Amino acid sequence: MPSRPPATLKSASRFRPAIRLRTFRLADYEPVFALWKQTEGIGLNESDTREAIGHFLRHNPGLSVIATAGGRVVGAVLCGHDGRRGYLHHLAVARKWRRGGIGRRLVSACLDRLRAAGIPKCNLFLFASNLAGKAFWRHLGWSVRADLRLVQRGTAPAAGGARTSC
Repeated sequence: MPSRPPATLKSASRFRPAIRLRTFRLADYEPVFALWKQTEGIGLNESDTREAIGHFLRHNPGLSVIATAGGRVVGAVLCGHDGRRGYLHHLAVARKWRRGGIGRRLVSACLDRLRAAGIPKCNLFLFASNLAGKAFWRHLGWSVRADLRLVQRGTAPAAGGARTSC
């Protein structure tokens, strides 16, 4: 008889495969990118190409995590640090797998890995319009820093002089 993946009881009439967390590898890029594209509140750009994510993963080895169920990616988060602070990017859980603790487990795994690397704090970026995301992070004990504002520009030389939007 063929072996079956471990199952957990979701409801009296449905079994779901067990959720497994493991390190995000570049080979996971396609299903993770597809998940990100389907997830509201995640903005994708030139920093999210396969090449760019490969660079990120090599620069932050063993920190990013995916969740799988029955061999399929159902959650993912990018995790890295600059030597002082950790950063989480693109936390996503497939819609039908939400509200089961997967997001919390992904975040916890990243924080454990950052702590082991000697990183005392972690930051993340959240679109102001992402109210569900804001509620999720607050539920996990994260707080909004009202005293900070994100300021950003590309690394290419600025065309036309300085802007005054800060």
